[in-house]
Amino acid sequence: MKYGVAIFPSKKLQDFANSYRKRYDPNYALIPPHITVKTGFEASEDEIKTIVQELRTIAKNVAPFSINVYKISSFHPVNNVIYLKLKQNEILQNLHEKLYADRLKTEREYAFVPHLTIGQKLSDEEHHDVLESLKMMDIHFEETIDRFQLLYQLENGSWTVYETFLLEGEK
Repeated sequence: MKYGVAIFPSKKLQDFANSYRKRYDPNYALIPPHITVKTGFEASEDEIKTIVQELRTIAKNVAPFSINVYKISSFHPVNNVIYLKLKQNEILQNLHEKLYADRLKTEREYAFVPHLTIGQKLSDEEHHDVLESLKMMDIHFEETIDRFQLLYQLENGSWTVYETFLLEGEK
């Protein structure tokens, strides 16, 4: 089965992202707005039990942290993804690193760029037009993250929560 690890921001931030995702993201119905901290990976039922234990240990040792969403950006020319960009955050970066270490080690397709996708699979022309209009917006969201979720993918391509892990580390 395919699994991944993500952070779901507040409803307010999700609603903002969804106001664009409805129109510009064909995956809108498959998963709510999220920050991917470990991309999709395959695991058996036995493997996922070990992975869950490892995720519990990680959560116990990572403190809640703040995220700051501050602008619209794009991964163009690598791909036509438009996203809400997060300011660099050491705790989030460390969480990401822990999710790829030791028994959780899997290959990374891309460097970790914390973001919330709001548009993807756009033609070059549409990507350019949408990005240029959205870049003019003044964006500012700041909130505390106190949990992450292990997700699994259903046969229809949608993702659902397998387990939620509360961050319990000391600040």
